[in-house]
Amino acid sequence: MKILVLNCGSSSVKYKLIDTTDDAVLAEGGAEKVGLEGGFIKYKKADGEKAILELGKTDHKGAVEAILGLLTSPEDGCIKSFDEIDAVGHRVVHGAEKFSKSVLITEPVKEMIRQCYDIAPLHNPANMTGIEAIDALMPNVPQVAVFDTAFHQTMPAKAFMYALPYKYYAEDGVRRYGFHGTSHRYVSGRVCEFLGIKPEGTKIITCHVGNGGSITAVVDGKSVDTSMGLTPTEGLMMGTRVGDVDPGALVYLMLKHHLSAEELQKIVNKESGLLGVSGVSSDMREIDAAISAGNERAALAQEMYENRILKYIGAYAAEMGGVDIIVFTGGVGENQAVIRSKVCKPLGFMGVELDEAVNAEIHGKEAVISSAASKVKVVVIPTDEELMIARDTEAIAKEK
Repeated sequence: MKILVLNCGSSSVKYKLIDTTDDAVLAEGGAEKVGLEGGFIKYKKADGEKAILELGKTDHKGAVEAILGLLTSPEDGCIKSFDEIDAVGHRVVHGAEKFSKSVLITEPVKEMIRQCYDIAPLHNPANMTGIEAIDALMPNVPQVAVFDTAFHQTMPAKAFMYALPYKYYAEDGVRRYGFHGTSHRYVSGRVCEFLGIKPEGTKIITCHVGNGGSITAVVDGKSVDTSMGLTPTEGLMMGTRVGDVDPGALVYLMLKHHLSAEELQKIVNKESGLLGVSGVSSDMREIDAAISAGNERAALAQEMYENRILKYIGAYAAEMGGVDIIVFTGGVGENQAVIRSKVCKPLGFMGVELDEAVNAEIHGKEAVISSAASKVKVVVIPTDEELMIARDTEAIAKEK
């Protein structure tokens, strides 16, 4: 089947067209500055060459329409008509407790996604724009919602509950939900395939680290704990997100600086993390360059970033009663050998030992980077959320 995967953000639409018969990526790209002046689509032509299509100011429906036009373009397209698209899979960020797996999109499903707007105001409304755009442009094609939160619905209450008055969970759904679930599900399954073992009886810690980041404890193929919370702000230090912080510190800053909720939200989501501490960038490559130039704040930011990853790995190893496999994925996890090394070195007490020569050579490809003597396998597995979405979409569309 040919599956179109859409990931709609507030001002962007990323896409991939995947042929699930051999998992081939037929086309990919993304619209940026959607709803703003100067919108455009970056995409790959059939011959692999990168190109840009200017959009001007357009909404999500216009962006999706332009993407479909590119897919069917005589010059740059890979299909002759929309009819060749068998189904569309959408990344939907928040499913709360309503969804524990991917589902066929129906009117009741849309309403439940809308009911999550207040808990994910920056994400779910944008995701819905993509669903509605396909409704308008391809009304007869099956659509499937794949939720970032679904994989983590197997967490026990002791892991997902906050120590707030219980009424806020019962009445408002305030609890840990976790995110990056599609990525954690993919890499925890793929690493078992790669190593030739079964998920059952295996304890895995998956580290999805990049501009956004989260760590998940996986037992028998199921999530039992994860670092992100009610929102994607909790947990690791990220590119611009604060991660774990004393809530009392936030109250203190609000009172002292007379911050509104919107201003505080901007600080903890857009102005903190690597960017906030370093004052340089949220991009680890630029942090590295600044460190090489002697920037002490950049060095501190990187040390803090590494330390948060280390602490979560240690905590989840204790929670699971040991660990068999540690997986690195995401932009930093797949490409930053130095950070992998610095995170793993203090874990020697658990029997973790890297093959430093192999680790130094691995950038964006599957590989075991632990030594033969290591008691814990350390593996790099590039994530493929779009492929996971395509597979779910195919399975559900076939059942329709």
